[in-house]
Amino acid sequence: MDDFEAVELFSQLPFVERLGIEMESAGDGRAVGTLELEEGHSSVPWTTVAHGGVTYSLADTVGGAAVYSLHPKPTPTVDMRIDYLSPGTDRLRAEAEVVRDGGSVAVVSVDVTDGEGGAVADARGVYKTGGGDGETTWTDGGE
Repeated sequence: MDDFEAVELFSQLPFVERLGIEMESAGDGRAVGTLELEEGHSSVPWTTVAHGGVTYSLADTVGGAAVYSLHPKPTPTVDMRIDYLSPGTDRLRAEAEVVRDGGSVAVVSVDVTDGEGGAVADARGVYKTGGGDGETTWTDGGE
């Protein structure tokens, strides 16, 4: 998988654009993305503390890009577990690595850190990579 192709695709996803996630790299089962926190990402009025859903969305997006780099087709999230370790208050960075690539699912480990490199969250995601009858979550029968 061409790193540029995965980065370009994930950078153009409407939800990713709306949140402001910047994809840095995606290839060989690894991906990195960042998010500069803004007031609209906050769960606390009058200050910027990342809402858990924002942190989760960053982890899920970057995890999906890591899987896509190995399986260049739609790879929907089956499950994701996340542990929030500290509040994110500035720039978030997610680094994902596929730790198990099975026949129909892949498991990804994602570390989310802040601008200083401090741990914000750890996540483990499962993504669908195979099976089905040719239809995907993005198209009907490959159209």
